[in-house]
Amino acid sequence: MPLEPTSVPLSSASIEPFRDLLEADQWEEFIRSMRETAGLLKNATVWNINSTAHGGGVAELLESQIPYQRELGIDVRWLVIQGGRAFFTFTKRLHTLLHGIAANGATISADERAEYEQTLGRNVEALTGQIRAGDVAILHDPQTAGLIPHLVRRRCRVVWRSHIGVDQPNDVTRGAWRFLMPFVRAAHATVFSRHTYVWEGLDEATVNIIPPSIDAFTPKNQEMDAATVAAILGATGILAGGSPRGEPDFRLRDGSPRRVARPSQLFPEGKVPADARLVVQVSRWDRLKDPLGVMKGFAQFVAPKLDGHLILAGPGVSAVTDDPEEPAVLGEVQDHWQRLEAPARERIHLARLPMEDLDENAAVVNALQRRADVVVQKSLGEGFGLTVAEAMWKGRAVIASRVGGIQDQIENGLSGLLIDDPHDLAGFGAAVTGVLADPARAQRLGNEAKQRVRRDFLAPRELTQQAGLIRQLVQSAD
Repeated sequence: MPLEPTSVPLSSASIEPFRDLLEADQWEEFIRSMRETAGLLKNATVWNINSTAHGGGVAELLESQIPYQRELGIDVRWLVIQGGRAFFTFTKRLHTLLHGIAANGATISADERAEYEQTLGRNVEALTGQIRAGDVAILHDPQTAGLIPHLVRRRCRVVWRSHIGVDQPNDVTRGAWRFLMPFVRAAHATVFSRHTYVWEGLDEATVNIIPPSIDAFTPKNQEMDAATVAAILGATGILAGGSPRGEPDFRLRDGSPRRVARPSQLFPEGKVPADARLVVQVSRWDRLKDPLGVMKGFAQFVAPKLDGHLILAGPGVSAVTDDPEEPAVLGEVQDHWQRLEAPARERIHLARLPMEDLDENAAVVNALQRRADVVVQKSLGEGFGLTVAEAMWKGRAVIASRVGGIQDQIENGLSGLLIDDPHDLAGFGAAVTGVLADPARAQRLGNEAKQRVRRDFLAPRELTQQAGLIRQLVQSAD
């Protein structure tokens, strides 16, 4: 029986606000590139296909960028593949294998292979009549790679984009590559976020490097004054006190007002003091994001020296449909919290942010990052880690692991600090303590961080690169 991929509702958004953020030559190149691409695609559609409509960087990327493409006359659509628990359990394991981690063994079984291929084959059956010859299909991450040969046979121009990777592949990583390579080699083009992520054995002529970016005007990244930040964090139940001078309001992309009203779930119960100095990490409940390591490092090496508080914030469990491991990871973090000494426990908080309304969730993340004195991202592995660029855009001092695309975003010592070994809890704690104790230094790092993002990590740069790739594929098919 076919599985019907879900079509994500889409809108359009004006690109004009970017004019004030870009240099004149950047703006002109952006406009020219997008208009040329729209002209070439007059009778074709660009399809983005991934595995979830919310939660995680890929969904956020598509949600923010597609409206700009549509405003400029490109028919861009977004489909989410469907699958059962066995499929998503396997693709989550495949994700960790690609990072070189084999917690449950490195061997991919015949049953897992069959589940993967059959699930994606059933998704393709339902696409007949939607995706046409001459269309462009951009497939995101390993969950969708098995669709590539099917769509190529339907005479689509197919791009496979990997948002994950490792700097130093091992035998576990290469085993995952071997599983996916027959599918990926069939694509007309591949896209990686970094040169070091490109797989061995791929045709270099098909490889493209396009780092991801952030959208400065979404609820997650739009400007917010201190009174609004305090009001939002008070309204969602994270900070005590709220703000007598502000309202918990934010703006949607179209400028219409919205208000934060849904509560976050805090563990332990009880709000964080309104005047607390905050260290914040926002991420999925994912072992590669290492929330447990952040907690241990803070408890051992920060809490005994300074009076700051740590907030580990992530989505409500079961909110991210393609990540069935989240409840287990959150449970591990909660169990370890219970074993901490009382002085540390009192200053460590887990926040499960509401996910019923993604714009509201984004506004809470925005407020949390802006309220933070230090933002951390102590990942053990990252595809790119755009939560770093998001915090940098808000002028925050960011301390993060020297892994993956994080090291492309932060210039160590200038626009943030990089921890060479993400397992070094003492080094992590020393970096956090040093910045938290020196507000002037934190301000200098934050100021330079915002300029770094303005230059290199805003959406028009990425959209320009992607438009160039699409033109190349369409013209090569003529």
